[in-house]
Amino acid sequence: MTLIGYARVSTGDQSLDPQVDRLREVRCEQVFSDHASGKLARRPQLDAALAYLRKGDVLVITKLDRLGRSVRNLVELADILAEREIDLRVLDQGIDTSTIGGKLVFHIFSAIAEFERGLISERTHDGLAAARARGKKGGRRPVLSEMQRAEARRMHDSKQYTVQQIADALHCSPATIYRAVDRASA
Repeated sequence: MTLIGYARVSTGDQSLDPQVDRLREVRCEQVFSDHASGKLARRPQLDAALAYLRKGDVLVITKLDRLGRSVRNLVELADILAEREIDLRVLDQGIDTSTIGGKLVFHIFSAIAEFERGLISERTHDGLAAARARGKKGGRRPVLSEMQRAEARRMHDSKQYTVQQIADALHCSPATIYRAVDRASA
């Protein structure tokens, strides 16, 4: 039985060190780690860990949310591991799928984690709707003012300037100029 660790952080400014340290403490022979959002389908080090694991090995993670994007994804991964006779150990939740109780706890915690993500998403949508109802507009502020957009359209229509020259004059990207011109023609 070989312990193989997997760690993941969602953003570049988060540190993998606490997870890796915990995985080393429990004597993981190898630790794979990704800097990627859990929502992304592509996590190359998780794929590498799954390819490295052999029958009888144990995949060790610190928290359940470090492994899967959704309950469905977690259950699929657990099924793949079970088919290959590889167990899953989750340190913080005390889950160990080598036991029947561990399998039950895994499924319960997976459902709770999905429920929590759903609540967060719902609260976010409710907050955005409330802000819109109060007249607040979300999103990024426009790069160009209405006056600058009109100037960009005028310069573009005159055919005397390239898009890059217009962008340089208005201190923005060519893509911003294309959007301003396309919006005017729409």
